[in-house]
Amino acid sequence: MNPSVATSRTPKNKISIVIFLGLAYLLSWLIALPLWLADGLRSPAAVPLMVAMMFVPTVAAVIVVFFVEKPKQKGRALGLVPLKPAGRLIVYLVVALLLPIILCIVALVVGSVLGLFPSDFTNFGGFQQITEMQLAQLGISELPAPVGVLVAGQFLNVLIAALFINILPALGEEIGWRGWLLPKLLRLGPWPTIVLSGAIWGLWHAPVILLGHNYPGTPGWLALLAMVGFCTVIGGIFSWLRLRSGSVWPAALAHSSLNASATLYVVFVAENGVYNPLQANITGWSGWIIPAILLVVIVSLGKFTPLTNSIKKSETNRTSHQKT
Repeated sequence: MNPSVATSRTPKNKISIVIFLGLAYLLSWLIALPLWLADGLRSPAAVPLMVAMMFVPTVAAVIVVFFVEKPKQKGRALGLVPLKPAGRLIVYLVVALLLPIILCIVALVVGSVLGLFPSDFTNFGGFQQITEMQLAQLGISELPAPVGVLVAGQFLNVLIAALFINILPALGEEIGWRGWLLPKLLRLGPWPTIVLSGAIWGLWHAPVILLGHNYPGTPGWLALLAMVGFCTVIGGIFSWLRLRSGSVWPAALAHSSLNASATLYVVFVAENGVYNPLQANITGWSGWIIPAILLVVIVSLGKFTPLTNSIKKSETNRTSHQKT
């Protein structure tokens, strides 16, 4: 079996997981502590500290790999290699870039249909209103281009952010969660792996979720529960990308793309529109419906399996066909 997706059952494996989780949670709380002692998310240091938090899972995984497990192929243990078959990897990278954008837009459509998201998918009234307000603060009274052109620019910004801006912080999380931890949980089976890894990932966000990140105005316990639900569904999609590509890179790109795409609600919101992030957008329960259905299909078709399993099955089928 490929070392990058091996699932050890030894006590040392359990010890490694405990050390990894201890480091990941402790370091994140330490980084977020200044926010708790000061102005919370209103602090000028909030964004830099939250970005720093995103590198913690990789730091924890690297410490475990280099000082606890000490495997010969450390890059494989972290999911950074192999990068082949190259054609397959490229396909999953394209899927990783585009799928989160599609899921975020579909989430807004579902929210609109359910009456949870005030939408304007044709005239972009809310987007124009927000843009005009931002320009007015700069002393500019007219839009620099037709609203349709500005909307296209927003999508271009999403692609740029996904490919060049968000990718490193996203990789900082994914090397830990999907690169290193995910393969160690696979022996539990698809659904336990999806639920457990999602809960771990969601609860890890507690230092900032409890301060109001993603779900402002929501009681802390409910916001954290929602984050666990979100991370379970979306994390399952990221996990599928990691397993089927054999590499952590598509999962990291999908994470980067999702972080960029989650802001697309600004483009499609109605004028003076207000919505509850607990209920709408990709962060809300209505936004999880389509990704959850997709995840059920993936698991039902037996696609939530490592790349090496797929290759071995294909080779077995090919050999059997040749013999007959």
